[in-house]
Amino acid sequence: MPSVRRDLAVFGGYHSPQIDVEVRLNTNESPVNPSPEFIFDLQGAIADLSLNRYPDRTADRLRNALAEFHQVDSDEIFIANGSNEVISTLLLAYGGPGRKAMTFEPTYAMYSQVAKVTSTELVEVERNTDFQLEMAAVLEANSKHRPDIVFFCSPNNPTGLDEDPKIISKLAQDTNPMIVIDEAYGQFASFRALELATAHSNIVVSKTFSKVWSLAGLRLGYLIGPKEIISNLWAACLPYHLDAIKQAAGVLALSRLNDMQLTLDLILAGRDQIEAGFDSLDVFYWKSSANFILFRAPSGKGDELWKKLVDRSVLVRNCSGWPRLADCLRVTVGTGIENDRFLYALSEALVELRS
Repeated sequence: MPSVRRDLAVFGGYHSPQIDVEVRLNTNESPVNPSPEFIFDLQGAIADLSLNRYPDRTADRLRNALAEFHQVDSDEIFIANGSNEVISTLLLAYGGPGRKAMTFEPTYAMYSQVAKVTSTELVEVERNTDFQLEMAAVLEANSKHRPDIVFFCSPNNPTGLDEDPKIISKLAQDTNPMIVIDEAYGQFASFRALELATAHSNIVVSKTFSKVWSLAGLRLGYLIGPKEIISNLWAACLPYHLDAIKQAAGVLALSRLNDMQLTLDLILAGRDQIEAGFDSLDVFYWKSSANFILFRAPSGKGDELWKKLVDRSVLVRNCSGWPRLADCLRVTVGTGIENDRFLYALSEALVELRS
């Protein structure tokens, strides 16, 4: 047997530890299932599929539905198994040995992971102490490193902060890099990246069905961009990579916009609920534009606070051991009841830590 590639031998894969708890608020999913009506319609759609046949290789029905939803051409849409496969396909097509990808840290860890897996050189640029980007630093890094791909996550994971569209627009005036705006959490924010993409031919926008569509378990994401880029992504992906059930579910989801809006309203109200709770408990947090909130434990107590929450059967993401995020935890917005459980557990844990 051959040995694993040397550059992967000491590289751990991306994972989010799962623990058996009553309230799980650590992976930024929707807190509710799709509606019963959607499930009923999906069952009917599956019954009509010829599962003995390969699926439509380019998912034409779903691309056409997405094109109508976003008011773009269907040839400007690439669809994949979640936005992670979108990232992977981008780096397969435009990364690799001799190419560079640039990120702004802290940000979504999959960018660096996929860069390493595809042997793409990674350039990490530091944010300021408030986790914001500074125009001069971004432009200087671009001029110095000349990356082929630049990743912006907006709102950014794990900070929940919007990226500054003025910075992205200014960077896009340099046509050398492809600029990827990852809008996995875009429905929760006011800034819409497609407005920038229509103004600049080197900007592409990644989106997902995992959040407000409540379909994280289905793994469905897509990219909107210039036709030439999209064509190259179809060439780089595996044939028949998107199964027929997933395609049918995506079409159905886009026909039920009211379901999406109800989920969005629920999450936005829950975000306000948690932030109000943080204010009353005197917890430092970053004002979020996503469906999660990054907050800080008392100094040196990040791991201990996370453990006390787990002891109360509440699981959040422990970021306190990550670079740049000392004592930070991240909570996903849940249902009203889940948010109450989290805030009550947090209040008890903080009393113990502060005493």
